[in-house]
Amino acid sequence: MTARTPRAGADADDLDIEEALALVNGSHAPGARTHGAPASSAPASSAPASSASGAPAPGAPAHRDGTDWAEARAIAGRAPCRGGDHRTGYLTPVPVPLSSALGLTLAAPLIALTDLPSFDTSAMDGWAVSGPGPWDVREEGVLAGHTAHAPLTDGEAVRIATGARVPPDTTAVLRSEHGRTDDKGRLYATAATRAPHTVSHGQDIRPRGQECRNGDQLLPAGTLVTPPVLGMAAAAGYDTLTVVPRPRVAVCVLGDELLGEGLPHDGLIRDALGPLLPPWLRALGADVVDVRRVGDDEDALRRVLTACDADVVVTTGGTAAGPVDHVHPTLRRLGAELLVDGVAVRPGHPMLLARITGKQYLVGLPGNPLAAVSGLVTLAEPLLRTLAARPASEGYTLPLRDAVQGHPHDTRLVPVALRGDRALPLLYNGPAMLRGIAAADALAVVPPGGAKPGQEAELLDLPWASGGIGVCFT
Repeated sequence: MTARTPRAGADADDLDIEEALALVNGSHAPGARTHGAPASSAPASSAPASSASGAPAPGAPAHRDGTDWAEARAIAGRAPCRGGDHRTGYLTPVPVPLSSALGLTLAAPLIALTDLPSFDTSAMDGWAVSGPGPWDVREEGVLAGHTAHAPLTDGEAVRIATGARVPPDTTAVLRSEHGRTDDKGRLYATAATRAPHTVSHGQDIRPRGQECRNGDQLLPAGTLVTPPVLGMAAAAGYDTLTVVPRPRVAVCVLGDELLGEGLPHDGLIRDALGPLLPPWLRALGADVVDVRRVGDDEDALRRVLTACDADVVVTTGGTAAGPVDHVHPTLRRLGAELLVDGVAVRPGHPMLLARITGKQYLVGLPGNPLAAVSGLVTLAEPLLRTLAARPASEGYTLPLRDAVQGHPHDTRLVPVALRGDRALPLLYNGPAMLRGIAAADALAVVPPGGAKPGQEAELLDLPWASGGIGVCFT
């Protein structure tokens, strides 16, 4: 696979949480990419909005089938940043124990609470020695986790274990394989050939503060908490970390025609999105707090939305203008603000993004399964990423092995499998199909008009294929 091109941005070592979030949203440097979105996204001040009546605000981008795909992603990423201020975008930081911090984002720099190591330690199993050899060996050895031993005198040695605190006046640590004792208990430094072995001052000793000093910044705010970060935090003295919490998401699967189990029959079909959405949202860093089925009833949908206290509500179906498409009328009744009402992308163009209240959002996904996936990567992913202050994945490109038919005016998202240094477009990529995406490693972004064999295409990794720490299915 070709090398990924890093996004433009500032040195992460110098970022606070606000600056880190700005980098996440691609607002620091011209040409910065947001999870592979083209760099032509409009500035925050031009984000289109409308009332729930659907009338676009002045300056909103015009398109025959909705907002441009890249711009829709940018709008979703900026949506929580009230007044264009990226510092208002993420959720209120909270302290959590180390055991609960994996996959979250540091809201404050990680500052060392102690020197590391906090005392001079042995880097190897062997002997702590003082002065030039040979040495007389003390009977009692030094083990890790035990109290300090008496100082060594010149010409004296003591057995020592890796990680143990070296006695005062230790010159060096002689590795086990580099020493031998005679029948009188005298220790000699020898190489494997039994030739004399040179012992240098400080050899195999980790001096106090070698890794850091108390008060040093170890990691900046905006860092994703990975297993090594947890280990570093524990070593540096932390029991809790101040992090941006996961956005709380409620899922509403709409439709009278859906079955929860069994085979389709009598005009009823199985609900594919109920099983698909919660783990995918968790993989995007969300805390899924509720999943419920709602029939084709406008009043029922309004009651559910009114009672919901999640940060984000994700609905499926009902976003078009059919006789039982109740999402738009319900949003009007609630006085919601439409931020994106249709996107120029196939599949999934009837998707929408609305602000229900000042801090609550609704992502309306189409009801067809692959169209709903398109809505997830277009609107839900950048919105959740900003709320959680999570770093964006790098955009990258690969040549397509086969040609892909395009839409005349819209972007297409096509499931692909990675085969060496090429992306293989998969069949069964219609809006109601999941067979292609189930075998895919990524989605290829195909511009209007299509792509020829060998043409470079931007790829969006699927959460489980990218190996990101955000993947969490439990």
